[in-house]
Amino acid sequence: MTEIENYIKTADRQNQDCLKTIYQLMKDLLPDCQEKISYGMPTFWKGRNIIHFAAQKKHLGIYPGSGPIVEMAELFDQAGITYSKGTVQFPYNQELPLDLITELIKVAYKVNHKD
Repeated sequence: MTEIENYIKTADRQNQDCLKTIYQLMKDLLPDCQEKISYGMPTFWKGRNIIHFAAQKKHLGIYPGSGPIVEMAELFDQAGITYSKGTVQFPYNQELPLDLITELIKVAYKVNHKD
């Protein structure tokens, strides 16, 4: 079991499916990144942190850093997604917007990856 799989296993049972979905999506989109726990959160890393995610009490938090959020702010606004300087919040009681999250992961890799 990986560190991230263990993180998901220890999360609240009601949130595990959401975490598994995001984990698999990140694995599929970031196959050349290392998986680890950083700042207590599942992290995809390649030379530096690319993106984190974490189970919060009422939402899934995705932490791509400020650059990707600035680049995607208009899309978040249009979708009614709550975000701040370093995090995007997806409430557990709403369906995950997987197309938007896919784009966020891709932008995070583009902005945060350095050879």
